[in-house]
Amino acid sequence: MIDLETLQAMLDAHEDEHLEFKEAKNQFNSEKLVQYCVALANEGGGKLLLGVTDTRPRKVVGSQAFPDLAKKKHDLLEALRIRVEAYEVRHPDGRVVVFDVPPRHVGTALQYKGCYLMRSGESLVSMSDDQLRRIFSETVPDFSADICASATMEDLDSAAIDQFRRAWHKKSMNDAILKEAKQNCYWTPSCSLKATV
Repeated sequence: MIDLETLQAMLDAHEDEHLEFKEAKNQFNSEKLVQYCVALANEGGGKLLLGVTDTRPRKVVGSQAFPDLAKKKHDLLEALRIRVEAYEVRHPDGRVVVFDVPPRHVGTALQYKGCYLMRSGESLVSMSDDQLRRIFSETVPDFSADICASATMEDLDSAAIDQFRRAWHKKSMNDAILKEAKQNCYWTPSCSLKATV
């Protein structure tokens, strides 16, 4: 739930992939609601507010959409298999309906009628293939993050370390990385541990 002060802060904020405003004075299309919830979840979660003008400075105009929010929450759960919270904020200028959408599950992109949606500016668009690949690969184990307890400094390939050091220097532009090489020490950017060979 949000209070009037938080609501005002949201009205003042820029609309982005986590925050969407719709005037929806009398009604709002149920299918469009599902699509926006899919896109918000795919973008990491966010809020859709009905009863607010879309352009800045935003004003509360009130909304009569979805008078039975308990039923609408159930409908969204059935359609998306995620729990979207829905509640109303009583503002002096009218009723604001808030749909609070959680982020998608790791490695899973939400879709509606076969379409994986995301936000692009003011529009809903299909997710690109590379975006979907990134999401689906989130559950693939990162073997480079595993610690090999039995490894020693003798197991490290000095040529590979030098190649990594040069690549890291090129990316970070940190000359200290190359100075470490001149001192004949091995160093990794994620760890301050140094081992002399």
